[in-house]
Parts: sequence; structure tokens; C-alpha cells
Amino acid sequence: MTYNIAVIGGDGIGPEITAGATAVLNKVAQKFGHGFAYTYVDAGGVAIDKYGEPLPKQSLDQCMASDSVLLGAVGGPKWDTLPSHLRPEQALLGLRKALGLYANLRPATLYPQLAEASPLKERVIAGGADIMVVRELTGGIYFGERGDEQDSAYDTERYSVFEVERIARRAFDIAVLRSKRVVSVDKANILRSSQLWRRVVEDVAKDYPDITLSHMYVDNAAMQLALRPSQFDVIVTSNMFGDILSDLASAITGSIGMLPSASVGDTARGMYEPIHGSAPDIAGQDKANPLATILSAAMMLRMAFGLQAEADAIEKAVDTVLGEGFRTADIAGAGDKVVGCAQMAALVAQAV
Repeated sequence: MTYNIAVIGGDGIGPEITAGATAVLNKVAQKFGHGFAYTYVDAGGVAIDKYGEPLPKQSLDQCMASDSVLLGAVGGPKWDTLPSHLRPEQALLGLRKALGLYANLRPATLYPQLAEASPLKERVIAGGADIMVVRELTGGIYFGERGDEQDSAYDTERYSVFEVERIARRAFDIAVLRSKRVVSVDKANILRSSQLWRRVVEDVAKDYPDITLSHMYVDNAAMQLALRPSQFDVIVTSNMFGDILSDLASAITGSIGMLPSASVGDTARGMYEPIHGSAPDIAGQDKANPLATILSAAMMLRMAFGLQAEADAIEKAVDTVLGEGFRTADIAGAGDKVVGCAQMAALVAQAV
């Protein structure tokens, strides 16, 4: 069977890391007898330069016609002075809305081989870290009413019962397949939207009697992630809080270059991308870490296409290559074999 994948290289290191991921996907196709057909799509800063807008209609149409979307990264200082509605990041918001992607799944796993790269002390990470952050993606302050009034500006946090209920159910469904623990993160001692959030999550929990639900305020959750990350299994939280906490979780694992993500909705089609940015300072230098993008491609195989064995093969290959001591510069320590972006992808493909 042939799967149609829209590939958005985007800006900065994006084209390099997506090239690494497609190289690994091609090896998977060869080994398992699949076909992957790629449509290369312009979005982000590169689209602004070509078409004057971050998400041209033809780009959106190409993504809508695909079976799933693989994204590198968008943005960079070159476009920082543009009005907010023309910034590269608007391409992501437009894609999420058009594709109905309301849940952002960000796994943060500490590989034993990379324990030394973690900034946390050995005793803190002794219990390991295997966290799934389930971030609401299409509501909250990023999508609320905003504006400027003379010498002030405002952004509005708003959530509906429907929005909270569907992201909570997604988190509980994931927890059923993991360690059956959910921590809901909010700021219910201050924010009315968080008070609604907590009430709805508790109502949803009644349908999952085997799941242990607890609540944390976001400031305490940030502290607890740094003090004892092993206490977390599934974290469900709002758009902005999830954005911040998942980046913190990534630091625990040793490098933001290791963390994949999936943006999904109610259909099989989703958007899969590393959680890091476009890193324009190293773009075109073969220094980027492609592993987060490669692991995002594995999530796509599993979640969008139902190819469990193929996804397992990629994840095992990454583990094998790390076990052999190969590292890109961002995760390298003394005695490691430092390789570039292209070679790291080639090594993973070979291990597949």
C-alpha cells in the first residue's frame, strides 16, 4: 500500500531533518513492502518569501489531500518584524485549525544512554522519565480574543466544556494503555477557565474508574518535573501550559532535539513534528539532530497508518544507534562518536 505524506521542510534546519526522516521512512518501505509518496509543501517563512503569506491555499490543499503531514520547523529572526498575522508560526495555527488537530501529544523519554546529557542530578533521574504530555491545541489564550488599546494589550484565555472534555478523554484513553495515571495541570486557584477545566476533567474521570487522577497547579508541576520526573505518566493541560511544560520535560531528557510530537484530531490524519524550533544558527551546517523528526515519523506510522511493527523498528533503530555511541553535537559527551545530521539519519536507516 502507498501512503501519501505531505512534507513541510519549512525554515532553518527543517529541510535537513525532514530529509533525514524520509531517508529512514524509505528504508522502512523497503523492508516492509510499503510505498511512501511525498508531496513537498511550502509553509512558514519560506512561503512568505515566495508567496507573501505563511500558508498559501495551495499548500493547505496539499496537506488536506494527504494521508498525513510531516513537518520540520518554521520561523526565524528574518521574519520577526512582520505583523503577527503574517508570522511563519501562523502556518501551524492554520494547519491545526483546518485539519481539526486539537490534541498535541508530546512524549518525553529519558534514554538510559543519554542520562549524562540530562541537566538533572543522577539521583533525581534514577527513576527514569517516561512522560506523555497531552496538550490542548486549538483553544485557550493562543486562540482567544486579543487586541491593543492605546498603551496596553490583551489576550484572552477561554475554554468550553466541549474543548476540555475531548482533550481529557484523549488523555485518559492514552493512560489506559500506559500506567493508568493522569495528572491534570491548571491554575484553578486563580483562573476561572482553569476552574472549569478542573470540573470537566473530574467529570470525565468518572468514566475511567481504573485511572488515577490527580491535579497540580502549573507552577508546582514545573517544580515537580525538575525534582522527581518519574512521578508523572500522562499530563493533560491547556494550550499555553502544555507548550511550556513539554519544553521543560524535553530538557530533562537531555536535548530538545530528541523529542517528537503528534498533533491529532478525530481522524487518522495528523501532523507530526519535532518540538524544537528551526535553529537558524546551525541551518545548512549538517549539525542538526534529526532524531526527534525520525521519532515523529515513527509516531505517524503508528497513529496515522496503524503500522505498529514499522514504528517499533524505527524506535528500536534509534535505541541501537545511541547504544553504539553515536551522537549529534547537542547530545554528545566525552568519548561519544559525533556525527552530523545526514550521517545520523543514515545510521538509523541502516539499523532499521
